[in-house]
Amino acid sequence: MKLILCSLLISGVALASKKENWVPKYQQKTIIKKISKTLQTSNIKSGMKIKMPSTALEALYMKKGKGAAFAKKLKTETLKLKQKAVPTLTKVMKSADFPDGNRWIATYMLGRIMGKKSAPFISKFSKHPNWMMRLASLKVLLHLDQKQYKGIYARLLEDKSLIVRHQALQNIKEFQLKGLAPYVWKMLYNKQNYVGMKGKRKRSNIIRDAIKLVGDLKFSEAKKPMLKMMKNKKYRDVYTELDYALSKVSQKSSPNGSMTEKKHFWNRELLKSTTI
Repeated sequence: MKLILCSLLISGVALASKKENWVPKYQQKTIIKKISKTLQTSNIKSGMKIKMPSTALEALYMKKGKGAAFAKKLKTETLKLKQKAVPTLTKVMKSADFPDGNRWIATYMLGRIMGKKSAPFISKFSKHPNWMMRLASLKVLLHLDQKQYKGIYARLLEDKSLIVRHQALQNIKEFQLKGLAPYVWKMLYNKQNYVGMKGKRKRSNIIRDAIKLVGDLKFSEAKKPMLKMMKNKKYRDVYTELDYALSKVSQKSSPNGSMTEKKHFWNRELLKSTTI
């Protein structure tokens, strides 16, 4: 029943908005009002609460569509309105009454329409309780080339969601934010980045990416700890990443060949750096 009524609302509002079927604004409001009354009656019987949309675009964002075709339709209808769509987009982003996927699209479309002017507003969603909105915030800030939100990227490296932590890492990588290298290195000590029971924890893939990024950012303070890790069999699962990072940090390449040869090379480097 809920889907039928929502469909009725969307088609009714859309009909009222077509140029060839133009009707005065007060009549459009009457259409929405009539459907609202029907929905309210249904809500009383079913116990459901449905907030009524005020525009055709808002009604479309309320719909729980699936697939690329529906996402394309949302984007197309939003772009038709250009800046007039902004109030609806911000409302969708802020309200849990809309499907998560549609809120994601609204965030993306706001960035596309408003450009860098939208960044301060979108950055606020980095603290949103919904992980998908935090992720959307990071992705759009990356798309808008917003390097200045270093505090957000550093904080979200410790987010409770793995996918959000990974995206924060990606932002730092793309922007080459060398000042955040210590926060990236800190990820190696974050228990959230390990899987398994205590005593049998294994490093997840995000640890491998973090080690490589430490190298890309040329974080020299991590050189000695990584040399020690390269000597320790406990870290054999990340030897490849450590070899890569050490090559970047020290600007020296280990010899081609087996990992044993590479380890021997880095062990000599560790001895050189040790003060007796």
